[in-house]
Amino acid sequence: MASAQISETFNASIDKVFKVLSDYSSYPDFMDGVKSVDILETNGDTSKVQYNINIIKKFQYVLNCTAVENKSVSWSFDSGDLFASNNGVWDLTDNGDGTTTVDYKIDIDFKVKVPGMISKKLVSSNLPSMMKSVHKKAKSL
Repeated sequence: MASAQISETFNASIDKVFKVLSDYSSYPDFMDGVKSVDILETNGDTSKVQYNINIIKKFQYVLNCTAVENKSVSWSFDSGDLFASNNGVWDLTDNGDGTTTVDYKIDIDFKVKVPGMISKKLVSSNLPSMMKSVHKKAKSL
């Protein structure tokens, strides 16, 4: 299993950060490698979301995403062609000064043996650019 985590303080309010993270269909607009997102079903705060990705290679997966307003966006793996599991969370903390601490954690297991370079790129190397993209989008709202 591959795991990664990162924590940053964004110069954006918690409601803006939450809005960006919980608007799954907008991910292709600002996240590198996300080609399309389809909301397959929604039930309250939980959505079944299909992601179509092109990072080194094309693949797709479906996650069960749960958004708790201005607190977190978490997910658990449903199905896909590359992952055996994919679970994680975006935890948000309002710092009371217009900034938000964003903690991202992910645990992934692959269906097949994935070379270390690809595993590292998919799990940890992409994190800084992903955090930067979410921060930039939240600041633009």
